[in-house]
Amino acid sequence: MPAASPRLCVDAGPSVSEALAWDRDRLDWPNSACSRFVNAGGLRWHVQCVGSGPVMLLIHGTGASTHSWDGLMSALAARYTLIAMDLPGHAFTGTPPARQMSLPGMAELVAALVDELAIDVEVVVGHSAGAAIAAQMVIERRISPGMMIAVNGAFFPFGGLAGLVFPPVARLMAATPMAARLFARRTWDRAAVERLIAGTGSHLAPRQLEWYRRLLRDAGHAAGALGMMARWDLRVLAGGLASWRTPLALIVGACDRAVPPGDASRLLRGLPPGVPCSLDVLPKGGHLVHEEQPSEVARRVIGALRAQRAGVGAPPGEHRAVELAHRSNSRGRGARFQE
Repeated sequence: MPAASPRLCVDAGPSVSEALAWDRDRLDWPNSACSRFVNAGGLRWHVQCVGSGPVMLLIHGTGASTHSWDGLMSALAARYTLIAMDLPGHAFTGTPPARQMSLPGMAELVAALVDELAIDVEVVVGHSAGAAIAAQMVIERRISPGMMIAVNGAFFPFGGLAGLVFPPVARLMAATPMAARLFARRTWDRAAVERLIAGTGSHLAPRQLEWYRRLLRDAGHAAGALGMMARWDLRVLAGGLASWRTPLALIVGACDRAVPPGDASRLLRGLPPGVPCSLDVLPKGGHLVHEEQPSEVARRVIGALRAQRAGVGAPPGEHRAVELAHRSNSRGRGARFQE
Protein backbone atom coordinates (compact mmCIF):
# COMPACT_ATOMS: atom_id res chain seq x y z
CA MET A 1 0.00 0.00 0.00
CA PRO A 2 1.39 3.47 -0.84
CA ALA A 3 2.73 5.42 2.08
CA ALA A 4 0.42 7.95 3.67
CA SER A 5 0.91 11.53 2.65
CA PRO A 6 2.44 13.85 5.24
CA ARG A 7 0.10 16.36 6.84
CA LEU A 8 0.04 19.69 5.04
CA CYS A 9 1.61 22.46 7.10
CA VAL A 10 1.42 26.10 6.14
CA ASP A 11 3.83 28.73 7.36
CA ALA A 12 1.40 31.58 7.12
CA GLY A 13 2.08 33.36 10.38
CA PRO A 14 0.42 32.86 13.75
CA SER A 15 -2.52 35.11 12.95
CA VAL A 16 -3.85 33.19 9.95
CA SER A 17 -3.05 29.46 10.01
CA GLU A 18 -1.80 27.10 12.67
CA ALA A 19 -1.15 23.38 12.19
CA LEU A 20 -2.24 21.01 14.92
CA ALA A 21 0.63 19.67 17.03
CA TRP A 22 -0.04 16.81 19.43
CA ASP A 23 2.73 17.80 21.87
CA ARG A 24 0.97 21.13 22.33
CA ASP A 25 -2.69 20.36 21.74
CA ARG A 26 -2.82 17.25 23.90
CA LEU A 27 -2.50 19.42 26.99
CA ASP A 28 -6.22 20.27 26.82
CA TRP A 29 -7.58 17.99 24.09
CA PRO A 30 -10.61 15.99 25.31
CA ASN A 31 -9.67 12.56 26.72
CA SER A 32 -6.04 12.97 25.67
CA ALA A 33 -4.97 10.80 28.62
CA CYS A 34 -6.75 7.93 26.84
CA SER A 35 -5.15 8.63 23.46
CA ARG A 36 -2.64 6.48 21.66
CA PHE A 37 -1.22 6.24 18.16
CA VAL A 38 -1.63 3.06 16.13
CA ASN A 39 -0.20 2.07 12.76
CA ALA A 40 -2.76 0.37 10.50
CA GLY A 41 -3.59 0.36 6.80
CA GLY A 42 -0.50 2.41 6.01
CA LEU A 43 -1.56 5.25 8.33
CA ARG A 44 -0.65 6.50 11.77
CA TRP A 45 -3.98 6.80 13.61
CA HIS A 46 -4.98 8.84 16.62
CA VAL A 47 -7.20 6.55 18.70
CA GLN A 48 -8.93 6.97 22.06
CA CYS A 49 -10.13 4.14 24.28
CA VAL A 50 -12.32 4.86 27.31
CA GLY A 51 -14.41 2.74 29.69
CA SER A 52 -15.06 -0.97 30.14
CA GLY A 53 -17.54 -3.53 28.86
CA PRO A 54 -18.67 -4.49 25.33
CA VAL A 55 -16.90 -2.57 22.56
CA MET A 56 -18.72 0.40 21.04
CA LEU A 57 -16.97 1.87 17.99
CA LEU A 58 -17.53 5.60 17.40
CA ILE A 59 -17.06 7.10 13.90
CA HIS A 60 -17.27 10.88 13.55
CA GLY A 61 -18.40 12.87 10.52
CA THR A 62 -16.49 14.91 7.97
CA GLY A 63 -14.64 17.86 9.51
CA ALA A 64 -14.76 16.61 13.11
CA SER A 65 -12.44 14.48 15.26
CA THR A 66 -12.43 12.39 18.44
CA HIS A 67 -13.29 15.56 20.38
CA SER A 68 -16.89 15.38 19.12
CA TRP A 69 -17.52 12.24 21.21
CA ASP A 70 -16.24 13.75 24.47
CA GLY A 71 -19.57 14.08 26.27
CA LEU A 72 -20.99 10.81 24.97
CA MET A 73 -17.87 8.92 26.03
CA SER A 74 -18.17 10.30 29.55
CA ALA A 75 -21.82 9.29 29.71
CA LEU A 76 -21.32 5.73 28.43
CA ALA A 77 -17.89 4.76 29.81
CA ALA A 78 -19.38 2.89 32.78
CA ARG A 79 -21.22 0.52 30.41
CA TYR A 80 -19.03 0.19 27.32
CA THR A 81 -15.48 0.18 26.07
CA LEU A 82 -15.65 3.17 23.74
CA ILE A 83 -13.18 3.39 20.89
CA ALA A 84 -12.98 6.52 18.74
CA MET A 85 -10.52 7.52 16.06
CA ASP A 86 -9.69 10.58 14.00
CA LEU A 87 -10.69 9.59 10.48
CA PRO A 88 -7.97 9.54 7.80
CA GLY A 89 -6.92 13.07 6.88
CA HIS A 90 -8.55 14.49 10.02
CA ALA A 91 -6.97 16.06 13.10
CA PHE A 92 -4.06 13.87 14.29
CA THR A 93 -4.45 10.89 11.89
CA GLY A 94 -2.36 10.69 8.73
CA THR A 95 -3.70 11.32 5.23
CA PRO A 96 -4.03 8.40 2.79
CA PRO A 97 -3.72 8.52 -1.01
CA ALA A 98 -6.60 10.47 -2.57
CA ARG A 99 -8.31 7.37 -4.00
CA GLN A 100 -8.84 6.03 -0.47
CA MET A 101 -10.83 9.06 0.64
CA SER A 102 -13.99 7.57 -0.92
CA LEU A 103 -16.69 5.81 1.10
CA PRO A 104 -15.42 2.28 0.27
CA GLY A 105 -11.85 3.45 0.86
CA MET A 106 -12.67 4.90 4.27
CA ALA A 107 -14.56 1.74 5.24
CA GLU A 108 -11.52 -0.33 4.27
CA LEU A 109 -9.15 1.87 6.26
CA VAL A 110 -11.28 1.91 9.42
CA ALA A 111 -11.64 -1.87 9.12
CA ALA A 112 -7.85 -2.16 8.98
CA LEU A 113 -7.68 -0.21 12.24
CA VAL A 114 -10.30 -2.47 13.83
CA ASP A 115 -8.27 -5.50 12.77
CA GLU A 116 -5.07 -4.01 14.16
CA LEU A 117 -6.78 -3.29 17.49
CA ALA A 118 -8.10 -6.89 17.52
CA ILE A 119 -11.49 -5.83 18.85
CA ASP A 120 -14.91 -7.43 18.54
CA VAL A 121 -17.30 -4.56 17.78
CA GLU A 122 -20.59 -5.11 19.58
CA VAL A 123 -22.12 -1.73 18.69
CA VAL A 124 -21.09 0.79 16.06
CA VAL A 125 -22.20 4.42 16.32
CA GLY A 126 -21.71 6.82 13.43
CA HIS A 127 -22.47 10.50 13.12
CA SER A 128 -23.40 12.01 9.75
CA ALA A 129 -20.91 10.70 7.16
CA GLY A 130 -19.50 8.46 9.90
CA ALA A 131 -22.81 6.59 9.84
CA ALA A 132 -22.35 5.93 6.12
CA ILE A 133 -18.86 4.56 6.81
CA ALA A 134 -20.26 2.31 9.54
CA ALA A 135 -23.01 1.08 7.21
CA GLN A 136 -20.51 0.36 4.43
CA MET A 137 -18.39 -1.66 6.87
CA VAL A 138 -21.44 -3.70 7.88
CA ILE A 139 -22.54 -4.21 4.26
CA GLU A 140 -19.05 -5.42 3.31
CA ARG A 141 -19.01 -7.64 6.43
CA ARG A 142 -15.89 -5.98 7.74
CA ILE A 143 -17.63 -5.79 11.12
CA SER A 144 -20.64 -7.71 12.45
CA PRO A 145 -22.09 -5.61 15.27
CA GLY A 146 -25.19 -6.61 17.21
CA MET A 147 -26.55 -3.14 16.46
CA MET A 148 -25.75 0.00 14.50
CA ILE A 149 -26.76 3.44 15.75
CA ALA A 150 -26.77 6.46 13.44
CA VAL A 151 -26.84 9.99 14.85
CA ASN A 152 -28.11 12.30 12.11
CA GLY A 153 -26.84 9.74 9.63
CA ALA A 154 -26.05 10.99 6.12
CA PHE A 155 -27.16 8.11 3.90
CA PHE A 156 -28.38 9.94 0.80
CA PRO A 157 -26.67 12.19 -1.77
CA PHE A 158 -27.34 15.91 -1.91
CA GLY A 159 -30.67 16.67 -3.55
CA GLY A 160 -31.69 19.33 -6.07
CA LEU A 161 -29.25 21.96 -7.26
CA ALA A 162 -26.80 21.20 -4.43
CA GLY A 163 -26.47 17.66 -5.74
CA LEU A 164 -25.41 18.97 -9.15
CA VAL A 165 -23.10 21.74 -7.98
CA PHE A 166 -21.49 20.67 -4.71
CA PRO A 167 -19.57 17.49 -5.69
CA PRO A 168 -17.75 19.08 -8.69
CA VAL A 169 -16.87 22.15 -6.62
CA ALA A 170 -15.50 19.95 -3.82
CA ARG A 171 -13.46 17.95 -6.33
CA LEU A 172 -12.02 21.13 -7.80
CA MET A 173 -11.08 22.46 -4.36
CA ALA A 174 -9.54 19.14 -3.32
CA ALA A 175 -7.43 19.12 -6.48
CA THR A 176 -6.14 22.61 -5.69
CA PRO A 177 -3.70 22.53 -2.74
CA MET A 178 -4.07 26.27 -2.28
CA ALA A 179 -7.79 25.85 -1.51
CA ALA A 180 -7.16 24.17 1.85
CA ARG A 181 -4.48 26.75 2.67
CA LEU A 182 -6.79 29.63 1.88
CA PHE A 183 -9.55 28.00 3.94
CA ALA A 184 -7.25 27.70 6.96
CA ARG A 185 -5.85 31.22 6.41
CA ARG A 186 -9.18 32.97 6.89
CA THR A 187 -9.84 34.50 10.28
CA TRP A 188 -11.37 31.64 12.23
CA ASP A 189 -12.22 33.50 15.40
CA ARG A 190 -14.85 32.15 17.75
CA ALA A 191 -17.61 34.25 16.18
CA ALA A 192 -16.88 32.84 12.70
CA VAL A 193 -16.85 29.28 14.02
CA GLU A 194 -20.06 29.91 15.93
CA ARG A 195 -21.76 31.11 12.74
CA LEU A 196 -20.61 28.02 10.87
CA ILE A 197 -21.87 25.67 13.57
CA ALA A 198 -25.15 27.59 13.85
CA GLY A 199 -25.63 27.00 10.14
CA THR A 200 -25.97 23.28 10.94
CA GLY A 201 -28.73 23.98 13.47
CA SER A 202 -26.47 23.46 16.50
CA HIS A 203 -25.26 25.71 19.29
CA LEU A 204 -22.13 24.74 21.22
CA ALA A 205 -20.38 25.97 24.34
CA PRO A 206 -17.27 28.19 23.99
CA ARG A 207 -14.95 25.31 24.88
CA GLN A 208 -16.46 23.15 22.13
CA LEU A 209 -16.18 25.96 19.61
CA GLU A 210 -12.49 26.31 20.44
CA TRP A 211 -11.79 22.73 19.37
CA TYR A 212 -13.46 23.33 16.01
CA ARG A 213 -11.54 26.60 15.66
CA ARG A 214 -8.26 24.71 16.00
CA LEU A 215 -9.33 22.12 13.46
CA LEU A 216 -10.45 24.74 10.95
CA ARG A 217 -7.13 26.60 11.22
CA ASP A 218 -5.17 23.46 10.31
CA ALA A 219 -4.63 23.28 6.53
CA GLY A 220 -4.00 19.52 6.67
CA HIS A 221 -7.34 18.92 8.38
CA ALA A 222 -9.11 21.17 5.86
CA ALA A 223 -7.47 19.30 2.98
CA GLY A 224 -8.58 15.97 4.45
CA ALA A 225 -12.19 17.09 4.83
CA LEU A 226 -12.25 18.53 1.29
CA GLY A 227 -10.68 15.38 -0.12
CA MET A 228 -13.29 13.23 1.57
CA MET A 229 -16.18 15.36 0.33
CA ALA A 230 -14.77 15.41 -3.20
CA ARG A 231 -14.84 11.62 -3.47
CA TRP A 232 -17.99 10.93 -1.50
CA ASP A 233 -20.61 8.98 -3.45
CA LEU A 234 -23.43 7.63 -1.29
CA ARG A 235 -25.03 5.80 -4.21
CA VAL A 236 -22.76 2.84 -3.39
CA LEU A 237 -24.85 2.26 -0.25
CA ALA A 238 -28.13 1.71 -2.10
CA GLY A 239 -27.73 -1.98 -2.91
CA GLY A 240 -26.46 -2.88 0.53
CA LEU A 241 -29.23 -1.04 2.35
CA ALA A 242 -31.81 -2.86 0.23
CA SER A 243 -30.64 -6.14 1.79
CA TRP A 244 -29.82 -4.74 5.25
CA ARG A 245 -30.29 -7.13 8.22
CA THR A 246 -28.46 -5.57 11.18
CA PRO A 247 -30.63 -4.00 13.91
CA LEU A 248 -30.58 -0.25 13.31
CA ALA A 249 -31.43 2.72 15.54
CA LEU A 250 -31.67 6.23 14.13
CA ILE A 251 -31.27 9.22 16.46
CA VAL A 252 -32.26 12.48 14.81
CA GLY A 253 -32.05 16.12 15.78
CA ALA A 254 -35.26 17.75 14.56
CA CYS A 255 -33.42 21.06 13.98
CA ASP A 256 -30.64 19.56 11.85
CA ARG A 257 -29.94 21.90 8.93
CA ALA A 258 -27.15 19.79 7.40
CA VAL A 259 -28.83 16.39 6.95
CA PRO A 260 -32.60 16.68 6.32
CA PRO A 261 -34.33 15.06 9.32
CA GLY A 262 -36.87 13.50 6.95
CA ASP A 263 -34.10 11.33 5.48
CA ALA A 264 -34.41 9.05 8.52
CA SER A 265 -37.99 8.08 7.65
CA ARG A 266 -36.96 7.69 4.02
CA LEU A 267 -34.22 5.27 5.06
CA LEU A 268 -36.51 3.18 7.23
CA ARG A 269 -39.09 2.92 4.46
CA GLY A 270 -36.42 1.46 2.18
CA LEU A 271 -35.23 -1.26 4.55
CA PRO A 272 -36.35 -4.86 4.01
CA PRO A 273 -39.38 -6.00 6.05
CA GLY A 274 -38.62 -7.47 9.44
CA VAL A 275 -35.38 -5.58 10.14
CA PRO A 276 -35.35 -4.47 13.80
CA CYS A 277 -35.19 -0.69 13.63
CA SER A 278 -36.20 2.40 15.58
CA LEU A 279 -36.34 6.16 15.14
CA ASP A 280 -35.84 8.58 18.03
CA VAL A 281 -36.24 12.33 17.52
CA LEU A 282 -34.75 15.00 19.79
CA PRO A 283 -36.98 18.05 19.25
CA LYS A 284 -34.31 20.67 20.02
CA GLY A 285 -31.27 18.92 18.58
CA GLY A 286 -29.24 20.20 15.64
CA HIS A 287 -26.73 18.39 13.44
CA LEU A 288 -24.26 18.13 16.34
CA VAL A 289 -26.90 16.92 18.78
CA HIS A 290 -24.45 14.43 20.35
CA GLU A 291 -22.26 17.40 21.32
CA GLU A 292 -25.15 19.65 22.33
CA GLN A 293 -26.98 17.04 24.42
CA PRO A 294 -24.57 14.16 25.13
CA SER A 295 -26.40 12.91 28.22
CA GLU A 296 -29.71 12.82 26.38
CA VAL A 297 -28.20 11.10 23.34
CA ALA A 298 -26.53 8.58 25.67
CA ARG A 299 -29.91 7.90 27.24
CA ARG A 300 -31.41 7.30 23.79
CA VAL A 301 -28.50 5.00 22.85
CA ILE A 302 -29.01 2.92 25.99
CA GLY A 303 -32.75 2.88 25.39
CA ALA A 304 -32.33 1.70 21.80
CA LEU A 305 -30.04 -1.14 22.89
CA ARG A 306 -32.42 -2.21 25.64
CA ALA A 307 -35.39 -2.09 23.28
CA GLN A 308 -33.54 -4.13 20.67
CA ARG A 309 -32.69 -6.82 23.22
CA ALA A 310 -36.32 -6.88 24.32
CA GLY A 311 -37.60 -6.99 20.74
CA VAL A 312 -39.43 -3.66 21.02
CA GLY A 313 -39.96 -1.58 17.84
CA ALA A 314 -40.09 2.16 17.33
CA PRO A 315 -42.86 4.00 19.21
CA PRO A 316 -45.73 4.97 16.90
CA GLY A 317 -45.84 8.53 15.62
CA GLU A 318 -42.11 9.25 15.54
CA HIS A 319 -41.85 8.82 11.77
CA ARG A 320 -44.42 11.55 11.35
CA ALA A 321 -42.62 13.76 13.88
CA VAL A 322 -39.38 13.71 11.92
CA GLU A 323 -41.15 14.33 8.61
CA LEU A 324 -42.81 17.42 10.09
CA ALA A 325 -39.41 18.59 11.33
CA HIS A 326 -38.00 18.13 7.83
CA ARG A 327 -40.73 20.27 6.32
CA SER A 328 -40.16 23.02 8.85
CA ASN A 329 -36.40 23.04 8.21
CA SER A 330 -36.46 22.74 4.43
CA ARG A 331 -37.07 26.46 3.94
CA GLY A 332 -33.60 27.46 5.09
CA ARG A 333 -30.88 24.90 5.41
CA GLY A 334 -27.44 26.08 6.40
CA ALA A 335 -23.97 24.84 5.64
CA ARG A 336 -23.44 21.08 5.34
CA PHE A 337 -20.58 20.91 7.80
CA GLN A 338 -20.29 17.19 8.43
CA GLU A 339 -21.90 15.37 5.56
